[in-house]
Order: sequence, then C-alpha cells, then structure tokens
Amino acid sequence: MTSTRTECDGAGLVEHAGARTTLGLWCALFVLFATSVAATVYYCATMSGGMDMPGGWSMSMMWMPMAGQTWAGAAVMFMLMWLAMMVAMMLPSALPMIFGYHAMQSRDGGKMVAARTLWMTGGYFFVWSAAGAVIFVAGIFYAMAVMRWTALSLAMPRIFGATMVAAGLLQFMPWTMAGLRCCRGSTKCDGPAPAWRTGIRRGISCVACCSGPTLVLLALGMMNPAVILLVTAVIAMEKLLPRPELIVRILGIVAVAAGVVMTAGG
Repeated sequence: MTSTRTECDGAGLVEHAGARTTLGLWCALFVLFATSVAATVYYCATMSGGMDMPGGWSMSMMWMPMAGQTWAGAAVMFMLMWLAMMVAMMLPSALPMIFGYHAMQSRDGGKMVAARTLWMTGGYFFVWSAAGAVIFVAGIFYAMAVMRWTALSLAMPRIFGATMVAAGLLQFMPWTMAGLRCCRGSTKCDGPAPAWRTGIRRGISCVACCSGPTLVLLALGMMNPAVILLVTAVIAMEKLLPRPELIVRILGIVAVAAGVVMTAGG
C-alpha cells in the first residue's frame, strides 16, 4: 500500500513538473512573439515609404543606409528587422513542431527539457537569420543596379511580376513538399541530434518549403503590413491545414496568375 502510494505521488510530481515546464515554455514563446510583433510594427512604421523610381514604382529605403548611417549600421538594422519579422511570421505556424519536439524530449526524460526546446527554436531561427543576410546582400546589389541603370528601373514592374510567377512555380518543386513534411512536425526528419542541430535541420526545411512565399514577400513589399499578414496566412495554411499538397498547389497557381497579370500590366 505504501509503495503504491509513493509511486502515485512520484508520478503526480513528475506530471506537475511537466505541466509547469510546458506552461513556462508557452510563456517564453508568447513573450518572444509579442516582442517580435511590436518590433515588426515599429520597423514597418520607421522604414515605410521609399524612393520614387523610373517606371512608376517605389524602392524601399531598407536597401540603403539612412542619413548618417553606415553600411554596417544598415546591415544591423536590416538583420534586426528581418529576425523580428520572421519570428512574428513563422512562430505561430511553427508551434506544432516546437511542442512536438518538446513532447518527444519529455518522453525521453532528462533535465532542462524547456531549455533544449528553446535552444532548438534558436537554431531554427538562426537559419532564417542566415537567409536574411543573403537577401540583404542581394538587396544591396539590386538597389545599386536600379539606381545606376534607368532601363532596369523601367523594367522592374515586369520583373516583380516575373518574380511572382517564379514564386508560384516554386510551389511545384519536389523540395517544397519534402521541406513542408518536416515543417509540419515529422520527427523522422530529425534523427538523433542535439537540440541546436535539430533546429538547424528544421530551419533549412522551413526555408526550402517557404521559398515561394518568401519571394512573394520580396516582390510585393517587405515593409507592407498587408503583405506581411498575407504571407503569414499563406504559410500558416500550408503548415496547419489538412491536405497540404492541395493547398500548396492552389497557392502556386494563384501566385502564377497574379504574376502574369502584374507582368502584363507592367
């Protein structure tokens, strides 16, 4: 009798500790999300507007230093903005993956389960930060090119349309669905690996499956709140709704059609 009661008490303590750990993880992720949303709103307000360019379009000021700002300062500001925006956009749809990893770690036992989960999440967003660094370098060359060559600037509305077509076609690439399966929480994509490395793998899968929506974000305007909400909704639908293959294909067709209209109108 005493032994049974002790075992029950021990199981209850373990369950209570697990519940506290899960609650603490929820709180940490909520604070992270709320902070990133506030930072994204701030950056959208401070970096709104742009330079009127030949061809009737406007180039965002995020691709060049502001008054009195060095290129290093511009890079730091862009990376902070990009990371805040990616956390705000990706975290809601990444929650099943994050808590799936947390549940797996809890079943395996061991200490610091919440810390390992946050460490994995850090690896995931590190990959998105690396993608942002590549985009920033590409954006610098893009800004310099359109300011130097008027013909390129005049062609940019059609190039934006072609970018939308490319984004739609990416939805039909095999790596998009392969990455999406991992992003939707399949632990088969991980293998035995430390938390940070698991986050890196999940981040690479996410960047791969979100390459199309990311191109849409770049083509329609990264600092446009409506575009940010649109792309966030698209990514959430792909990762959370049933029958993701059908959703990905439909969204791809919509992007191609929109790109064709933009190209013809440009």
